[in-house]
Amino acid sequence: MKTLIIVDAQIDFMPGGALEVKDGDRIIPVINQILPKFELVIATQDWHPKEHKSFAVNHPGKNEFEVIDLNGLEQKLWPVHCVQGTKGADFHPNLETKPIEAIFRKGMDPEIDSYSGFFDNGHKKITGLGGYLKERGAVELYFCGLAADICVYFSLLDALKAGFKATLIEDAAVPLLPEEFDKIREDIIRNGGRITHSKEL
Repeated sequence: MKTLIIVDAQIDFMPGGALEVKDGDRIIPVINQILPKFELVIATQDWHPKEHKSFAVNHPGKNEFEVIDLNGLEQKLWPVHCVQGTKGADFHPNLETKPIEAIFRKGMDPEIDSYSGFFDNGHKKITGLGGYLKERGAVELYFCGLAADICVYFSLLDALKAGFKATLIEDAAVPLLPEEFDKIREDIIRNGGRITHSKEL
């Protein structure tokens, strides 16, 4: 089954949001256009409690984007974003959400971040996404959303490790750090993933 995974297409990651990805909103019309090409559409949603330890504000004396040790894992400290129940955690208002059959929320444990839609960053807890996809008979997964070099990237890698075929739709995903994206692309291909364009679907 050909499945689309829309990763974190939320207001706080869009231009003007708390953790904006430059030009991130340009993916919305692309995603809307490709939706009919998929038999199954799933979304992930960053859904943090306000006391989440990945927020710099919860570490007095630390700055945003500083890297710390958090419970034995390297953690970049982020601006407060995608807090449960806030407008910033909502999907972009222009995203066509009717075809989305299930939403998997992540980053809810205040003690550990969760970039991937499948696991937390320590690979200790599952979100249930992998099991759901297998139950539905999904084999080919296509990834889009934000940010291409963080949550989309880690979700795609976990999909490959779980035995799925995984493809990045490059024009439907925007990186937070474009200058480092070539290395991400190479890593996706090296791990068995594919990269395509919406017009090639």
